[in-house]
Amino acid sequence: MASERSLLLWLLLLLPPFAISTASSRGIRLELTHADTRGDFTGIERIRRAADRSHRRVNGLRDTGISSPATLKSDGTEGTAAVHASTATYLVDLAIGTPPLPITAVLDTGSDLIWTQCDAPCLKCFPQPTPLYAPARSTTYANVSCRSPLCDALRNPRSHCSAPQPSCAYYFSYGDGTSTEGVLATETLTFESGATMHGIAFGCGTENRGSTDNSSGLVGMGRGPLSLVSQLGVTRFSYCFTPFNDKTASPLFFGPSATLSTTAMSTPFARNPAGGGRRSSYYYLNLEGITVGEKLLPIDPAVFQLWPMGGGGFIIDSGTTFTALEERAFVVLARAVAARVGLPLASGAHLGLSLCFAAPEGKTEAVDVPRLVFHFDGADMVFPRESIVVEDRSTGVACLGIVSMRGMSVLGSLQQQSMHVLYDLEGGVLSFEPDKCDEL
Repeated sequence: MASERSLLLWLLLLLPPFAISTASSRGIRLELTHADTRGDFTGIERIRRAADRSHRRVNGLRDTGISSPATLKSDGTEGTAAVHASTATYLVDLAIGTPPLPITAVLDTGSDLIWTQCDAPCLKCFPQPTPLYAPARSTTYANVSCRSPLCDALRNPRSHCSAPQPSCAYYFSYGDGTSTEGVLATETLTFESGATMHGIAFGCGTENRGSTDNSSGLVGMGRGPLSLVSQLGVTRFSYCFTPFNDKTASPLFFGPSATLSTTAMSTPFARNPAGGGRRSSYYYLNLEGITVGEKLLPIDPAVFQLWPMGGGGFIIDSGTTFTALEERAFVVLARAVAARVGLPLASGAHLGLSLCFAAPEGKTEAVDVPRLVFHFDGADMVFPRESIVVEDRSTGVACLGIVSMRGMSVLGSLQQQSMHVLYDLEGGVLSFEPDKCDEL
């Protein structure tokens, strides 16, 4: 822990003063737009796409771990940046370089590296909605040396020095087939408000495979020193997701603007015992049990615990739509919910969900799903019906918006909707409370 803090402090000292001061006065606010709101999709199509996203996401989070932005203006006033959704998760619109080139990037709480596709030249690039970033056309681009602490922060075996190319090489794979390879560099990032961040470390990818869903790269929001959160030097951030079917923007706050009321509940983050590696970027929580109705389910708490070698555990993630429970816990939960609902089971294959009920007379609103509570260390998270029930009124089917996975568990964004969630990085706790997100 002490060594990680020392590394982070050293990295922050390397950043230009403006990159730190922009996040130190009033804070930062960005606007998030829910996935698929740009497309002309029906409600059922959105559910299906969300389920597909969730399955790909949890598989990527699990498999990745097992192997192995400032918007304050110069006068201190608060600006905004446009963030909208891709077919997979949230995207942020920004610009890179001098002169600034507009790009679109995925906002990802499950990883650290900021990267974009680079024409340096690009040996392999996937299609993207904006022109490729060309380092040679920017006056503020600079390669990072392989002997730099920034390069050490990659914790990447490919970042070793090799003559005659002393630059910092990187390779990242995201578990779903997407990967990026290139060199670590520093650059100026600019948001639509005109606010800028200087000297930000990012990956200039010249060999990229897969897809980032109609975007130009990725902005990591994880716990490591190369994430946007760490490079801004902020100690807290929060978000509040509007309801799944609501196209209203959802706010994201950095720094002092990320605040909750005194009645908010808090639970400590858990640290992965394996130390380094990609999983050290995840935001782990201690889930101790689940209640359905008034009954605490007979689930062995060890199902949600981290393994000594770094696997397992329970994380909170904004990029996963439907909460995924380790399969042993999901089976117990599904049986308890089915027993309490007491309706005939129905196929949810067309929705990508496994526990569904045939609504009486086709009225899905009449499906009475019992109260669901997740018991975290020191805090209970109570889910209202709209956060756990997914309805297909055209077929009269209502489903539990939770899926099964192997090896670990993930708290998804559907269960976080209408809840203001704050990550206190300095205090090491996650806080949350119900809120009207569109009024923040």
